Amino acid sequence: MAIAVSAHGRPAAWYECLNLCPKPAERAALMTTSAAGELLRRPGDPRAAFLELFFDLVFVLALARLSQALLDHLTWSGAYQTLVLLLALWWVWSRTSGVTDRFDPQRPSIQLLVIASMLGTLVMAAAVPEAFGERGLVFAGAYVAILIGQALYFKIALRGHEAQRAFVRLLFWSGISAVPWIAGALAHDTARVALWTLAVAVDYTATALLLPTPGFGRMRAAELAILGEHLAERYRQFFIIALGELILVTGLALSRSGFEADRSAAAVVSFAAIVLLWRIYIYRAGQLLAAALTAARDPLRVGLLAVYAHVVMVAGIVVTAVGEEVVIAHPLVHTQPSWVAVILGGPALFLAGRALFEYLVFGRVSRDRTIGLLVLAAAAPAMLLVPPLVAALAATAVLAGIAVADAARARGRPPEAPSPPG
Repeated sequence: MAIAVSAHGRPAAWYECLNLCPKPAERAALMTTSAAGELLRRPGDPRAAFLELFFDLVFVLALARLSQALLDHLTWSGAYQTLVLLLALWWVWSRTSGVTDRFDPQRPSIQLLVIASMLGTLVMAAAVPEAFGERGLVFAGAYVAILIGQALYFKIALRGHEAQRAFVRLLFWSGISAVPWIAGALAHDTARVALWTLAVAVDYTATALLLPTPGFGRMRAAELAILGEHLAERYRQFFIIALGELILVTGLALSRSGFEADRSAAAVVSFAAIVLLWRIYIYRAGQLLAAALTAARDPLRVGLLAVYAHVVMVAGIVVTAVGEEVVIAHPLVHTQPSWVAVILGGPALFLAGRALFEYLVFGRVSRDRTIGLLVLAAAAPAMLLVPPLVAALAATAVLAGIAVADAARARGRPPEAPSPPG
């Protein structure tokens, strides 16, 4: 049956209903709901927009700053501080990607919101080296402004629409976590670490529990629909951005160190590791995430698990970047324990996140992922006796073994359908 459409693109019956509504409050509610609905992304448009790719560019700087901060403070406390900063930056990316997954990036208001978030992320990235020093308030202030600003905008813009409830919850929990973020920025040393740990825990735990909020309960999938194909594409794009940071670090380290044979060999090994990380990520699970989200009984839960799996993999890439810089700068000297931790620990973190990712898509984990993690752990003591270049070769060999096992397992087998948990 044909539906009459006005010049503005709405069904003519919409205007008739609006004119027939006897109460002003009903007319206002109808107008508000329609205006809010126009912000929603169309289900038939799953492709990522140029706006989203533009937003991702700021994370090249953010990841580079994180790896440099870890390199400058290569201790357990420095690693923990870097982790806290990474979790904050990743949360900004996840929340902003959720915005463009749900809402139309062609709308000027959405574009302004994303660009404002990008500016805030740029400020956070610039503050990373001194976030636990003199620029704590800059980092925390930008973080809080991004999350509260996004939630507040949608609470207002979605007035009268069911999706507003999700952003009321986000606003509530962003306000809760803002307290330890700002308090930590005003504190120093251990107190700041403790308060920011609490803040990160609030953000991640509340979301894992589906944002239970007084008067609203927990989030339901209907309130915040997920476009599986779009979200999967966004994860792949961010992973490529993260690998781009690895290439940047490798190239800059080689440029600074020179092109002697040992350093050139270290750069080749580092590049091989980057290629293998890409191959292992994209193989099967990386290709089938969209189908897994679509097939899941609870796509919202699966989407949240994807957030946590990817942050572990991104952490592995940040650590790997530090390891590659160490190997290129000092390929044949005596290996320090902290160097072994980053050279082997980066790939190990990546494999751990990739195993969680595989479980998310297929409901099980391939044995070669577990074997790779065990080999890296078992090899760590022996790597203290060999130069960093040999340790990097060992880590790359483990990644190569997993990639070969993936290829052998796929040969002659039909495509595997996703069978995600939940």
